[in-house]
Parts: sequence; structure tokens; C-alpha cells
Amino acid sequence: MRVHKLTFAALAVAASFSLTACQNGEDGAGQGGPSPSSTASAPSTASPSAGSSDQGGGKASAGTSSGGKSTAAGTGADASGKTGKCRTDELEITAAERTIGGDADGTVAVTLKNRGGRDCTISGYAGVDLKTGSGSLSAQRTGQQADTAVLKKGQSTYFGISYPLNTSGGSGVRVTGLVVTPPDETKSVTLDWPGAGTLPVTEGGGTPVKVGPVGSAGQGG
Repeated sequence: MRVHKLTFAALAVAASFSLTACQNGEDGAGQGGPSPSSTASAPSTASPSAGSSDQGGGKASAGTSSGGKSTAAGTGADASGKTGKCRTDELEITAAERTIGGDADGTVAVTLKNRGGRDCTISGYAGVDLKTGSGSLSAQRTGQQADTAVLKKGQSTYFGISYPLNTSGGSGVRVTGLVVTPPDETKSVTLDWPGAGTLPVTEGGGTPVKVGPVGSAGQGG
């Protein structure tokens, strides 16, 4: 009797293994189709924009729209999360006379207003050239340290231009225009010169036209 019991138990175990193997075989056949497609879809969720290596795959995927552009574009951030630089076409540039009576030099203040649809950063010195009857005259930098500013939409920053006043009584050099090139840009904007109409004629130098860094207020830096 003990032998018969052991035989029946062995048969029951073998039948159980056989049934399990059949079920696994059927499941494997049913899953054979989806398995390759899920593997192929993995790169699409783990292959964000070029800047994703700095952010991590998950964050880059979440921050990317269907068009491949960062959802932070509205705030001016690029794919790496950094705010982009202000471009000439995004800036409204104006100039106004700001000379205070009694000053030895004249002052023109230049305003740069962000009229673009994003935040942008601006830092350094703008290129400044005065158009005169004797040719172009480039302003010299004051040498002050320039800070970086983030301009939100509608915000403005300033810098000053100082220039020698013509107190000689002579006709001087006539100024016909002001050319401003924002920092790190190559595109310029030409404005009317709002300062005194002439510069003194000097021999061997004299007081130069100077420009302060962006963010310096008022009196030519």
C-alpha cells in the first residue's frame, strides 16, 4: 500500500508540472507580440533633447512638449534650464539727455527694454559709436565691473554715455547719430543723438566719449 501511495503522489506532482508548463507556454505565446514594442518604445521616453544629460532623463522628458521645445521656453530658459541672452530684436532701445547743470561732461542715458515674449539675461558693455561730421567715433569703456541682469518681459535696464561738452566757443564736431549694439550681439540700432549738438575739437586727445556697463545708472557709469 505504501508503494501505491507514493506512486500516486508522484503522478500527481508530474501532472501539476505538466499543467504549469502548458500554461506558461500559452502565456508566452500571448505576450510575444507586445514585448518587442514595449522595448522599442523605451527610447522615446528616455531620449529627450540634447540638454537632457544635465537634467536627467525623467526631468527632460517631462519638460519637453510634443514639438520638442522646452516647456520653459515661455520663461526664456533653453534646454539646459538657463535663461537665454537678450537679442537686439527683443529690445526697445531709446536714448535721452541726462546732463546735470554744472557737470564738466555731458551725459546721455540709454534704456534697453525687454519687449520680447520671454525673460532674457543681459550683461557687459554695449557697443557705442557716435556718428559725426568727421566720421564714426567709438566710445571707450569705463572699466567698471558689469553685473548680469535678468530682464523679465516689460522690464528695462540702463547704461550711461559721458561726452565732453563743447565750451570752446567754436563750431566743434557735429554729432549726427548714435549707434548702439547690445552686449554679445552683432546687430545694431541707430538712434538720434539726444545730447549736445557738437563735441569740442581737440588736439592730441582731450576728454574721450565713455560708456558704462549695462546696469550702471545715470551719469555715464
